[in-house]
Amino acid sequence: MAERSMNEDVLHIAQAWHEAGQRVALATVTATWGSSPRPVGSLLAVREDGSFEGSVSGGCIEGSVIGEARNAMSDGKVRNLEFSVSNETAWEVGLTCGGTVRVFVEPLS
Repeated sequence: MAERSMNEDVLHIAQAWHEAGQRVALATVTATWGSSPRPVGSLLAVREDGSFEGSVSGGCIEGSVIGEARNAMSDGKVRNLEFSVSNETAWEVGLTCGGTVRVFVEPLS
């Protein structure tokens, strides 16, 4: 229930930004395997200035997703991102227990 409410908040914020004339992209967790702090369906809204609301990973991949969201706003193309690490290299990228997270990024129009 809390996840649904958080996602609804993210969608309302994204809509408000968009209606205010800001460029906005929405990132959605589409699949996970192994360690993943956020479940499938989690949302992150990103504004063209880099401001964001929501979370797709609890912080460990947000920087990369925000960068790709800003690129998507610039070129108008969607992104299918995958962050995957072995248990041995997990600490290097912030997925502390290994695993895979797939994220779909789309600019709003």
